[in-house]
Amino acid sequence: MKKKKRADELLVERELVENIDKARRSIMAGIVFTENDRIDKPGTIISVETPLRVKQKDNPYVGRGGKKLEKALQEFDVDVSDKLFMDVGSSTGGFTDCALQHGAIKSYAIDVGYNQLDWKLRNDHRVIVMERTNFKDVTPELLNHGLPNFVSIDVSFISLKHIFPVLNKILQPNSDIIALIKPQFEAKREQVGEKGIIRDPAVHHEVLDKVMMYARESGFSLLNLTYSPITGTEGNIEFLVHLGWEKESNTEAFISYDRVIEEAHMNLS
Repeated sequence: MKKKKRADELLVERELVENIDKARRSIMAGIVFTENDRIDKPGTIISVETPLRVKQKDNPYVGRGGKKLEKALQEFDVDVSDKLFMDVGSSTGGFTDCALQHGAIKSYAIDVGYNQLDWKLRNDHRVIVMERTNFKDVTPELLNHGLPNFVSIDVSFISLKHIFPVLNKILQPNSDIIALIKPQFEAKREQVGEKGIIRDPAVHHEVLDKVMMYARESGFSLLNLTYSPITGTEGNIEFLVHLGWEKESNTEAFISYDRVIEEAHMNLS
């Protein structure tokens, strides 16, 4: 028997909206849809595998992740055009949509879940859908369209320390990685506040230190760092890191965690 949930809760779980209040207001505004039908009540019970999309005039992408990748591409001055993209933790496909709109030739959309990818992307011949796939099980042999040379990572309930040692085995040389750092899944349990919120800049600094250590241990170089332009579920500040595979970094010494954290708190808190 398929598990079911309230529609408003699923919207938050999939990070289509920031919080439960926004989910309910979006449904009442008539901008939340399944594959073919509009959902008109926040308490509507649906299968957890039901496709959901939110029509947002201010977002050109199918999911909020697109805005995050867009900022990374602009601020890090990195080009995804003509790249074979991989979206780790694709969910509705915001990162994939952004990459394709910026010229990526194809995108692997990998997610352990099922039926979350937006219908537009599911029917796009450039998207290689890899649902019900645990990234830790991905090998070069599973990548029938070739090894990627540009990867985004947006995963929940797992630390990036479990992702990097798999990723470094499936990349082309000179690859770029944009990883979303979610502090609530990297910090110690006692450092995470109510509803999974972390507000302490010192904890954010500790998290960034740990994630960079994990990256270096797996052979990645740190190229740049910024904060996500929008908060995650329930208002958590998140960070975007640009890593390189088989790339030398001439910028790491100039990257200030404190400056990035301060700007994030100033603009998002």
